[in-house]
Amino acid sequence: MRRGLRSGFPGRVAGHEHVLDAALGSCPRDVVLVLGHNADKIHAALRLADGGRARVVINPDHALGLSTSLRLGLRSTDPRAQAAAILLGDQPGVTAALINRVAHAFVTADALMARPVFASAGGERVPGHPVFLARRVWPEVESFHGDRGARDLIAAHPDWLLEVSVEGEPPTDIDTWDDYQTTVDRLRAGTIRR
Repeated sequence: MRRGLRSGFPGRVAGHEHVLDAALGSCPRDVVLVLGHNADKIHAALRLADGGRARVVINPDHALGLSTSLRLGLRSTDPRAQAAAILLGDQPGVTAALINRVAHAFVTADALMARPVFASAGGERVPGHPVFLARRVWPEVESFHGDRGARDLIAAHPDWLLEVSVEGEPPTDIDTWDDYQTTVDRLRAGTIRR
């Protein structure tokens, strides 16, 4: 697999690295990485090696909530783009194949929004990422403040949403040190695809 970037943390898993690799290995032409907290450290640890397809933008307002990062990411996207795929840097289980699958369904249906919905072993349906947003809905995001994001847009306009059924458990978030350790163990065991 082509490596889109390298982490500056030898022997450790960097969630951004896996998510960026997935984004760079998939169909979106323009990849924008929005950094906020510890942006300088994270940016210094990354070596983007993709021929310029990925760009880093720094969100100085990140403390005001995720809406600021979402707006900045959309504003920083290539002006010719007709849609954006929203990915989270703390979900290394997201793969290029998943991004491409949701993208294909999104484009084929000419949907305004799309996201995968995972069918877990227990029968529960769990929504996940990536979330695709057509440019036509981006103005809605401009009014968001605080920790409002794609989930809030979907809740406000469920009729705009295309759900793409995917078997299996959704990629987990790395929110704590224990989550990180579990993810490292799963990567080493090969239960998370790279």
